[in-house]
Amino acid sequence: MTGLGVKIGKISLKNPVMAASGTFGYAKEFEKLVNLKHIGGIITKTITLNPRAGNPMPRICETAAGMLNAIGLQNEGFDNFIKEKLPYLSKIGTPVIVSISGNNIDEFFILAKRLDKIKSISGIELNISCPNIKCEGLVAHDAKETYEVVKAVRKITGKTIITKLSPNVTDIVKIAKAAENAGSDAVSLVNTFLGMAIDIETRKPKLGNITGGLSGPCIKPIALRMVYDVSRNIDIPVIGIGGIMSASDAVEFMIAGASTIQIGTANFIEPDVCGKIIKGIEEYLRKHKIENIEELIGSFNDKR
Repeated sequence: MTGLGVKIGKISLKNPVMAASGTFGYAKEFEKLVNLKHIGGIITKTITLNPRAGNPMPRICETAAGMLNAIGLQNEGFDNFIKEKLPYLSKIGTPVIVSISGNNIDEFFILAKRLDKIKSISGIELNISCPNIKCEGLVAHDAKETYEVVKAVRKITGKTIITKLSPNVTDIVKIAKAAENAGSDAVSLVNTFLGMAIDIETRKPKLGNITGGLSGPCIKPIALRMVYDVSRNIDIPVIGIGGIMSASDAVEFMIAGASTIQIGTANFIEPDVCGKIIKGIEEYLRKHKIENIEELIGSFNDKR
């Protein structure tokens, strides 16, 4: 994997391909299907301070070129994660980035403070953008609130902070700048788009939560544009997410300005897709005689 190494904050990744939060469980679920050591990084399923039951069933439905999910951040809470999940994650040999979410700034602060003491955790991804939890408004929808949450976490931890942004905003660049100014080491974008589906026979929603997050190939062009816009306006790394199904998709995001990428929905379709994408990126670099992947990042040529 010569030339594939990248750095996000203090985290050195052997390659730019990471498994996205919520699509890879806590890695153990994929151990018989994927060589976990080959993945650049693993972002855990989002954890909260206390256990969450999540949204009512059904929680997932297929759409044209994608899927809707309304899991509702179901998880067993911080204590269970530390006791039951972290021991396995710590032995993989791949950087582990823990995704966290909270109902308020205090919960983000407490979680970050506890995680800061754990050496086997390489970084923290702030999930301020999950679109299927019932609350007055998401942190990622407001630049000021984004700044306050990131600033609070930055005060308490020296670990690498990645802020995960929502696409469901008017100006995502403004939100990204707020995260950068507050001390985030990187931003990941995008989370899912808010959507819904209706069963025309019953005239009822296909999701128990009515609305959910849309992901998959259908969102790729919009996610790509957002990565391009944000990467040109901030000085910290951008991590691209959204409909990446192949190595060519990943390369496209990197040309647009992403330093690394995360694979989400594709994991459900092809569990070993991360390995295939890593190999495909390596072949692309070899074909185009690019010695270091840094040369590819942001190399978009807007002259036609």
